[in-house]
Order: sequence, then structure tokens, then C-alpha cells
Amino acid sequence: MGSNRDRAPKVAVIDDDGALVEVVRVALRGEGVEAVGFSSAEAFLESRSGRYDLILCDLSMPGMTGLQLLEEVRRKDPQAWFVLMTGEGTIEIAVEAMKKGASDFLAKPFRLGEIQLLAREVKGRIGVAAAEDVSGAPDFVIGRAPVWRQLLERARRVADLPTTVLIRGETGSGKEVLAKYLASFGPRVGKPFVAINCAAVPETLLESELFGHARGAFSGADVARRGLFEEAHGGTLFLDEAGSMGLGAQGKLLRVLEDRTVRRVGENRTIAVDVRIIAATNVNLEDAVARGAFRADLYFRLAVVTLQIPPLRERREDIPLLAAHFLQMLTPPGGTPRRLSPEALALLGRYPFPGNVRELRNAIEQALVFSTGPVLFAEDLASLSDRSESLSAGAPADATVETVPVTWERVQEALVRTNGNRVDAAKLLGISRSTLYRVLRQTEVEPLPS
Repeated sequence: MGSNRDRAPKVAVIDDDGALVEVVRVALRGEGVEAVGFSSAEAFLESRSGRYDLILCDLSMPGMTGLQLLEEVRRKDPQAWFVLMTGEGTIEIAVEAMKKGASDFLAKPFRLGEIQLLAREVKGRIGVAAAEDVSGAPDFVIGRAPVWRQLLERARRVADLPTTVLIRGETGSGKEVLAKYLASFGPRVGKPFVAINCAAVPETLLESELFGHARGAFSGADVARRGLFEEAHGGTLFLDEAGSMGLGAQGKLLRVLEDRTVRRVGENRTIAVDVRIIAATNVNLEDAVARGAFRADLYFRLAVVTLQIPPLRERREDIPLLAAHFLQMLTPPGGTPRRLSPEALALLGRYPFPGNVRELRNAIEQALVFSTGPVLFAEDLASLSDRSESLSAGAPADATVETVPVTWERVQEALVRTNGNRVDAAKLLGISRSTLYRVLRQTEVEPLPS
């Protein structure tokens, strides 16, 4: 039986402008996507022509509007991918559409390249749906900022290639999101996607994690174990925070990139592996090379293609869309739909988000936990309000999580509030676990048990 990837994606294009429908259909067909046109929402509902991979619908039409059709579609298929087209491309309309379940919106007049990119995303989604190992990939279409769309276009151009890719970006900006996006295209779709945070694994164990070990290779190695390179054979291995690797692990990684073989710790034999490497870092590797902390030869092997993720503060127009997306995603099934008050949206709009998209998600999740009404107010985003005052009191506007002071007192308070759970404490503070552990080590204070 063929997989989802063996069929052409199917898109419904709904607009009362027949000429526009035909232009969009031709553009989609040129990308290998089957497109069916409808002149109204009513005609689409009456067609009963099965499920579509994407519904692309105009917002304002005679009779049933795009928003009304969205609500009708959502009742029948909560997971449907529904994108609205609007000539009134305002943030207010976009936010309202996202609150009601729209996946994204296209502002008219749009460029042909935007339709082509949408077609490629549809094809990528079919691959993602068929690939168990990347089935949890986030919704890549959230974001209309030109800098974000340009990044996706650049990523798509290298996704089909076996080239090693280095993703650079601040903590929480979405480096693993982009890695999964890359893995959702090309010949490795459906193959394993294996990720490891190199900073979260002690140096003494990192080599065993990556390359595996023989039985008896060290104390506690009671059985032989495959490493992540072997687990990822045929697919993709994502090395997050690769800049934190020690020189020993760097040397072995370089050998794998050159020979495409691994050697388990405690063994002499080599094992051939077919793995695409995607590495990510939030540190300046050039500086690390200059200090002798990172091998220059490995740097040049990893940075064959470099993708730079913009921080959230450089694509502020996406903040309301992402916030509405997280509101929808984090509300339990059957739960009361929530929305953000104008004051809450204003707070999100002026906050610098040193923790980027991860911090935004955590703030929305925390607000949903502690608020009770259908509307989230600015005071429900208390963590952002408090931190905004801290940042304005002394930290630079473009500060990152790594440069904003995270004191032991703040960490201690977060640990108390989360009953000692370090993972939840890091989320509450809007920092990575590795940053939290670094603060704990620097203070030489034993954290509360998790």
C-alpha cells in the first residue's frame, strides 16, 4: 500500500474572484499540487469532495464569509489546515482569525512566490504526517514576517540536499523547529529524526550517547548499547547546542563526518552510518575557535550551509499570531476558548522577549493555568510584567536569556513555586535548563530535589 507521500496534495481554493482562483490553481499545479476552485463557501460545502490537505479561503465573500466557513470546518475537522486570504491585512483581523482557529493568513495582493512556498509546505506536511519520528513537528506556517518567510524559503532550498547545516539563533528562537522543517522534505522523510542537547549531557557520557559503547567499556556498562548515530541511520541527527561539546567528542564527530563510520566506546571495529547532521548553536563558534575551545576543522565541516534564525523581537508582527496559536494549542479539548485582551496584546507587543518563542509559549501556558475567565488580561502575564520591569531597569533592549541576570534568588523562588522541579523552574524563568544548572553550579548551592 502506498504512503501519503505517494499522492499529490489536494488544496481547495475558495474566492468569489474567479480570475484569482485560476491564478492560484495554476501556481499550485506548477508545484505538483492538485487544486480545486470554488466560487463561494456554500459551493465548497455542497461539493462533499472529501478531505483537503489545505483550505485556502477568502475572508470577505457574498453570503457565507471565510470566518463563518472556518467555524463550520473546525466543527467537523478540528485539525484541518485552514488559511484565510484577506485584502485588509491588519493584525487585528489576523488575531481574530487565529483565535477562531485559522492556521495562517495571506495578505492580498500576495506574490506568486508565497503561493509556491505554501505548496511546498503542503507537500512537506504530507511527509511529516507519514513520518512517525517527526510527527510532533511544530506548525511551520505560523509567521508572516518577511524575515521568517525568507528563512523558510532558504531552508527549503537546502532541505533536499545531503549538506550538513548549522543553525544559529538565540535560546528559544526555534532551532529544533527549523531542524524538523528541514527533515520534513527530501529523501529522508519518514526516516528517524533523533535529537540531543549536547549541553544537557555530561561530557563523560556524551561520547557514549552519540557513538554507543561496548559491554564493560566503563563502570555500569553492563550491556552493549547503540549510540544515537546508529539510531539515526538513514535519517537525521540534530545536535543542539553543539558549541558546548568538549574537544574529545569534537574529534570523534569530525571523524564521523569524514569517514561516515562510528566506533563504539570500548570497541575497535567501525560501523558504517548514513546520517544527515544538523547542528545548532546559540554561541559564537568563531570566537570559540579563536579561543581554542572549538576545532576549526569541525567548524568548517558543520557550517557548510548556515541558517540564522531571527529573534522574536525582529519579527514582532508574528507575536499576535503565535500567541493566538499557543492559546488554541494549549487549551484542553473541550475547554473554554480563551482570548487576549487589548492590554495583554499591548504588553506582548512591547516586551523584548529575551527568551524568544519559547518564552512566549511559556507565558501563555502559565497564564492559562492561573487564570479562570475567557479573557487573559495583562496581569495574567505577570511573569512578563515583572521581567519587563527588570529589563527596563538595566538590561539592554536586545538582551538574550544568556545576558539577562538570572540570580540565585530568582532561581530559588522559581524552585519553591514549582516544588523543586528544575524543568518547570526553567520554564517559569524563561531560560534553558542548561542556564539554570549553570546558575546552580556558580552559586555552589544544592538545588531542591526534583
